[in-house]
Amino acid sequence: MTQDLQNWLVLPHMPLILGIGIPVFIFFVAWSLIWKGKALWKAAQRGEKAWFVAILVINSAGILEILYLYFFSKRSKSK
Repeated sequence: MTQDLQNWLVLPHMPLILGIGIPVFIFFVAWSLIWKGKALWKAAQRGEKAWFVAILVINSAGILEILYLYFFSKRSKSK
């Protein structure tokens, strides 16, 4: 393997990036799971199947879940 190819495969600061990245990654996974759980619970209680499936399938780092909880689930159901 040539030196140029090795430089592309291994970044010189990779240990620093990984050292910082793992805790940040764990934080964002926990953040997303907390919001996803709350939103899925509320959508299931309200019987909103479309929202339940959308929240379950779309991975949005908590953004879709927060929007549902604080904006869309506040609207009254019209039948």
